Order: sequence, then structure tokens, then C-alpha cells
Amino acid sequence: MQFKHPELLYALFLLVIPIIIHLFQLRRFQKVQFTNVKFLKAVKLQTRKSSQLKKWLTLLSRMLLLASVIIAFAQPFIPNTEDFNEAQETVIYLDNSYSMQAKGKNGTLLNEAIQDIINTLPEDEPISLFTNTQTFRNTTIKALKNDLIQLEHSPTQLDYDAVYLKGRQLFSDGGSSTRNLVLVSDFQQKANNLTFEADSTLNLKLVQPKSTLIANVSIDSVYVTNTTAETLDLNVKLSNQGVALENVTVSLFNDNALLAKSAVDIDSDAETTFTISNAMAINGKLVVEDNGLLYDNFFYFNINDKPKIKVLAVNEEAEDGFLKRIYTDDEFEYQAYNFNALNFNLIPDQNLIVLNEIETISEALKTAINAFKNDGGSVLIIPSSNINLNSYNQLINTLNISSYNSLSDNEKRITTINYNHPLLANAFYSKVTNFQYPKVSSSYQFSSNSNSVLSYEDGSSFLTGNAGSYAFSSALNKNNSNFKNSPLIVPVLYNIGKQSLKLSQLYYSIGQPNTIEINAVLGQDDILTLSSDDASVIPLQKTYSKSVVMETEDYPNTAGILNVKNKDQIIQKLSFNYNRSESNLSYYDLQNISNNDVSSSLASTINDIKSSTNVNALWKWFVIFALVFLIIEILLLKYLK
Repeated sequence: MQFKHPELLYALFLLVIPIIIHLFQLRRFQKVQFTNVKFLKAVKLQTRKSSQLKKWLTLLSRMLLLASVIIAFAQPFIPNTEDFNEAQETVIYLDNSYSMQAKGKNGTLLNEAIQDIINTLPEDEPISLFTNTQTFRNTTIKALKNDLIQLEHSPTQLDYDAVYLKGRQLFSDGGSSTRNLVLVSDFQQKANNLTFEADSTLNLKLVQPKSTLIANVSIDSVYVTNTTAETLDLNVKLSNQGVALENVTVSLFNDNALLAKSAVDIDSDAETTFTISNAMAINGKLVVEDNGLLYDNFFYFNINDKPKIKVLAVNEEAEDGFLKRIYTDDEFEYQAYNFNALNFNLIPDQNLIVLNEIETISEALKTAINAFKNDGGSVLIIPSSNINLNSYNQLINTLNISSYNSLSDNEKRITTINYNHPLLANAFYSKVTNFQYPKVSSSYQFSSNSNSVLSYEDGSSFLTGNAGSYAFSSALNKNNSNFKNSPLIVPVLYNIGKQSLKLSQLYYSIGQPNTIEINAVLGQDDILTLSSDDASVIPLQKTYSKSVVMETEDYPNTAGILNVKNKDQIIQKLSFNYNRSESNLSYYDLQNISNNDVSSSLASTINDIKSSTNVNALWKWFVIFALVFLIIEILLLKYLK
């Protein structure tokens, strides 16, 4: 038996007071003389013995009464577990990712967990708690209550290994306490297996609340197909987790105006197409009617006005008809000048400069190209068959691409396409393996084969490129190569032109690195902001003479259509959507994880932790004993004669 207030037991020394009073009381029996001495003596002895017995019983009952009261105030108890005397330290991870929007028995999984924490943990018990976005260290439920009630879902989720590591770091340095790490999550299945490093110094408890969802439809992506001068087809890709559904409604809005509706039957995935006008800018929103997760039922996109990309070709003797056929008037503003007639003042206004088979690059042209490249422009070099190596390499070295070595007259075939190069990303529906290989009669050898886009059969580079700078290893005229007649020339040169001006995409994903080029001319101290009706953020940005390149990743953190503003002027609009990785309804089977406590209820897990600190309180029994001894004393005084 242990005591909550053992210092009160010193009051038991007070029990000596009634003993002293009993032993040293001053009352004495008086003798009365009568004639029959023998009879009176017997009465006298009998009376004294009865009185002494009553006094000792009364004294004993009073001492037991006083002792019971003192022990009751000291609050005796018997601990339920052997480790009761060890300090308890609890750290809770609460997953507030969007997958925790799934419905449970009493609301969303996140709300169920929050209510269990508030209702089960004592308000003054010290704990540490962290989510995907916030950390609360050494606090109490009373202090946390409002924050938990107002906790919002996060578009990103910490990796489970990072959760485990962070949870361990939140414990105090003292090693004498019992450490309980509670991870509350739906444990959505990821690409990697779920494992936790064994740690004998803590008790790891996994709480996996169960969802009642049987299906969840999400809008995964949007892209444009079959574009004409009047219309374009907007293709919407949907996915479904769970049972197959019929007649799922998909609505297309421009701002708040409904443009079209479609209904699809969906098993695991489905697509639907909307045909819309190509003559106007659209602030689009797609909405799917679904009873599953809510965050993935909306998808935002923008179709902004498309400025024409400016391309300037500098020729010497080579013809540029192939460039005119690729850089057409509907998307490009193409100009061509002979090297000797070039107006250098045109260069800063361009997006792409093509040096088409010039023999020697003058110092003036090299200086102009360097300034153009440093200002964010793109450069494509097509060498002639008789170039001045020194002049070319002086320019190439400043463009951060491989320099030219001597000319080789060996015929080579172009056989390899680097599908992973940023220039050709998404340029082909599938990998081409049986195309007709173009060839060259003579070519220059690059000093390095890194950043190859197209390669010869010997592994050397035919086209190399990096960060807006590209160079062919050979002339493309018909006397030296048949590459102009190859189907490869169209996607290669077209993408070089399109990527020279980084137009905003239909949409961007929150939580992923995005580089967005905005066509804007800013003043010296001006900056661009991304703003909505509720908030405004300043992204990382780099200003050039004709554009501003913004970089986003963690911000903005709310899906929607945002305004790109310079002060109060709206330059254009951008759309951001949450990553769809949280839409998955597949979860880890935690029973396969050994050496860990697994539960589906946070309340029961908290009660298990509290049970190690629970006791059998005995103070009520001692209060009862005190009342019993009081009654005994009263009965002794009243009835014992």
C-alpha cells in the first residue's frame, strides 16, 4: 500500500494524546463506610472492573477512529502495475492529411481522433503532439483544445520514417520515464514497405482508424487534344478506388458559369471530353459528384491568352525553309536574316536565336548572344561543315554545353533517342524503336556526351542541350544530312521553340517544384505576388528584362485559381491543385508489423496507457472505518454499564 500524501501520516503521533489522558486522568473513586463491610467490598470491586473495561474499549475505538481519519486524508492506494512509480511521457502523431477526410463511424477519421484525445486525456496531463504541419511540445490538452478543434487538413503528409524519427526526438533527454509514442493515421499504402526501427526505450503504439468508404472518385488530370482555330478538346482523366460506379456526373465551369456536363461509368479509371471555344481565356473548374473524399472532387485549370513565341534565324548561305515550316504563324513569330544584314537590336526582343550554319561567329555576335542568354533567352546552334572552331567554342563555353572537336568525315546513323531529356518529355506516346534512321556524312565530335538528346550508333552526341542552350554536331543541309526529311526534326525543333518561352501550364501541383515564366516587364523594385481573395504570397522569383521566372513548391498551399499581380495590376491567372496521392483507399495491414501494439481506437490506446498509472484508491474504506468506530464508541458509551 502506498500513500498520495504520506506526510500526513505524521499526524498519527497525535494518538498518544488520548493514551496519556487515559493513563493520567485525576478522577478517583471515593470510599463510603457502611456497617456490612463484606458486602460493600464486593460491590466496590465489581464496579471498578466494569469501569476499566469500558474505558479501554472507548479509548481503543477513539484511537482507531482518529487513525482512520488521518489515513483517509493521506489517501492510501494500491498500484495496479509494477511500473506505476515510473514517470510516463507520451508523444502523439496525428495525421491530418487529406486521406483522413474519409468517413468513420462518427464523422471523419481526423475528427474522431481529435474527440478521442479531448475526451480521454486529462486536461492537465503533459503531452507532446505533432501533425504534418504543426508541432506542440510539452503542453496540455487544456492548452491544445482550441488548436485541435480548428485543425485543418494538410495537402502533404510526412513520410512514416520521418514521423517515427520526429516522434523520438520530441521525448525529453531523461531516460527514467516510460516513453509512449502513439502514431494515429490511416496508414495509407505507399510504394515502400512499412517498417519501424526497433527501439527498446519506447513503447510504439499504432492506431489505424477504420474508414467506411467503399469508393472514391477523383479528377486526376486535364489536358488539351485536337486543337483547331475555333475549338479545342479538353480531356479529363478520372480514377476510382473501390467498387465500380455508374453515371458519375462531371461538370465544367468557367468561373461560376456552367459550360457543360458529362456522365461517366467508372470502374478503376475513365475519361471524358469537353469541346470548348479556343477563342477565349478560361478560368476553368471541374467538379465531380462523389461521396468519398472531398478534396479531390474539384480540379482547377487555366487557358490563358497565348503570346506568339519570337524566333530569329541568323543564316549565312544555308536555306531556312525547314525552320519556316516548323515555326508557323499560328504559334510563332519567325524572322530570318543574313548574318551580314543582321540588326543586333532585334536580338534582345527574341525568345529563340537559331545560328543556322554560320562559318565564323564574330565578337559582336558572341557578345550579343551572351547578353541574350543571360537575360533568359534560348539558343540553337547548327554548325556549317567548315566552321571556325575557335570562334564557336568561345561562344559554346559560355552557354554551358560541350565544345566542338575536329571534323570527322565518317558517315554515322542517328539511332538513339533520350526520352528522359527535358526537351523530349511527353513528346512521344511510346518509345520508337523501328524508325528510319537519319544519317550524316560528316560531323564534329563533342568534348562530352552528357546531356545528349539524340545520339549516333557509336554513342556520341548528335544533338546536345542544357538549360535553353542546344547544339547539333553536324550541318543539316541536304548535302551533309537527311535529318530534315526525318520525322524527328519536327518534335525536336518544335519543342526547342516552345520551351524557349515557358508559357504557364493548364495547372500546377501543390507540393511539387514548379518553374513558371511570366511575360512581364517590371520596374527595379517591383515584385510579383500570387493572390486570392483570402491570402497573398510572394514566391521566389528572378527578374529578366522581358519576363519573370517564379518558383513555387510549398506555397501556395491552397488549391484554386490565383492572380499573378504586380501591385494592383493582374497580369495573368494560374491554377494550383492538390496532389492526388491522398486519394488512394489502400492501407497497410499493421498486423504484419511485429513488436508493436496495434489498435483501431485511439481512446482504447490512451486508456491502456493510463491503466499503468491507475490505482485502487482505499481512502473511502478508511472513511467507512472511521464512521464504524464512531458508531461503536457511541454504543459503548450508551449501552455498556
